[in-house]
Amino acid sequence: MKNYARQYKSFLSQMTNENFEDRDFSGCDLSGIDFKEVDLSGINFVGADLCGANLSGAILTGANLSEANLCQANLSQADLRQANLCGALLREVKLNQSNLWGACLCNVDFQQADLSAVILIEASLIEAKLVKANLTGAKLCGAMLIEANFNQADLTGADLRWANLTAANLSEAIVERINLRNAKLYETIMPDGSIYQQSVANSFQSISYYSGF
Repeated sequence: MKNYARQYKSFLSQMTNENFEDRDFSGCDLSGIDFKEVDLSGINFVGADLCGANLSGAILTGANLSEANLCQANLSQADLRQANLCGALLREVKLNQSNLWGACLCNVDFQQADLSAVILIEASLIEAKLVKANLTGAKLCGAMLIEANFNQADLTGADLRWANLTAANLSEAIVERINLRNAKLYETIMPDGSIYQQSVANSFQSISYYSGF
């Protein structure tokens, strides 16, 4: 059975972009597959196993990846605008420089993921797990981060203007030079373990001085 699986994956990797139109990969074992720079926009990957897959530079706009396993996959510089990844597993995934503008990422597990320089503008990350994730230089303007867990995450230089961080957990996070202007921080757990009660942050720069908001 494993030989058949390898042959099928090899066949898929060699298909042209046109052949993927209207494909349904829901529940399929696509672990380790090479979809580098392939146009997969709008494709159904619900519950698919894409662990270790190469999707770097792939076009996944509007794709449905909910409940999919993308652990250790390479999605660097991928286009995931408006994609649905709710409930997906993205532990140790590479998403550096990817575009997830407006994507649905509720309850996604991003533990130890590389999200450096990622675009998450207006994305929904409600209850997302970002423990020890690398978010240096990430753009999270207007993102919904309600009850998101950033414990020990690196948010150096991140842009969180207008983001909703209600009840989010920033304990032990690295927060140098981040922009929180107009972000909502009600009942947010701060890096030092204190709970921030003010509804809107008006500080222009570093959260290191959040006590002065």
